[in-house]
Amino acid sequence: MSKRDHWENVYQTKRETDVSWYQPHLERSLDLILRTGVGTDARIVDVGGGASTLVDDLLARGFRKITVVDIASEPLEVAKKRLGGRARQVEWRVGDITSMEFESESFDVWHDRAVFHFLTSEVDRKNYIERVCCALKRGGFVVLATFGPEGPEKCSGLPVKRYGADQLHDIFGSAFRLVAHSEEMHRTPWGSEQEFVYCLCMREGVC
Repeated sequence: MSKRDHWENVYQTKRETDVSWYQPHLERSLDLILRTGVGTDARIVDVGGGASTLVDDLLARGFRKITVVDIASEPLEVAKKRLGGRARQVEWRVGDITSMEFESESFDVWHDRAVFHFLTSEVDRKNYIERVCCALKRGGFVVLATFGPEGPEKCSGLPVKRYGADQLHDIFGSAFRLVAHSEEMHRTPWGSEQEFVYCLCMREGVC
C-alpha cells in the first residue's frame, strides 16, 4: 500500500476524532504561531494539516493566507465540510511533502504537528528540509512537533522516529535558530498518553 493509500484508508475507516493524534484545538501550536509575532497577512502553511482545527482557529484570528497540505484528500474534505464557506479562503494542496514543489521564500510560518516523525529514512528527512529551506522566507519560522524520546515507537501502524528538541534543531542545521521548545503529554481519545516535543525555530541563514 502506498503512503497516500494508507492515509486515505485511515480517514475512510475512522472518524477524525478517533485517531490517536486528535485534539479539539491545537493550542500549543497556535500559541507558538502567535508567539512569532507575524501579522494576519503572514503566509502560513500547515503541513499534514488534514482534518485539524488549526485552520479554523487561524481564520478566527484574522489570518487569511493559509495553505493546508496533506498527503491524503479525505481529511482535507473533512476540514472543508466543517468550514463551509470559509473553506474558500484557504488553499488546499494534496501531495507528499517530501516531493512537492513550492515557490521560493513563499511562507512566513511553516507548521507541522506529527508529520516529520514519520520520516524514518534519511533521504525523506533531507528532502523535507530542502522544501522548508526553499519555501520559508529568511526571518520566517518553523513550528514543529514530533514524538519525544519517551513517545511511542509506532503510530497508525507505521514506525516513527522520536526526537528531543536539540536533536530536531541539529537536523535542521545552523541556518535555523532555536527560539523555544516545550514538551506536551498528549492524551489520545482512548486515554493513553504520548510525549510530544515542540520546537519554534527561526530561519536566519542560508540552508
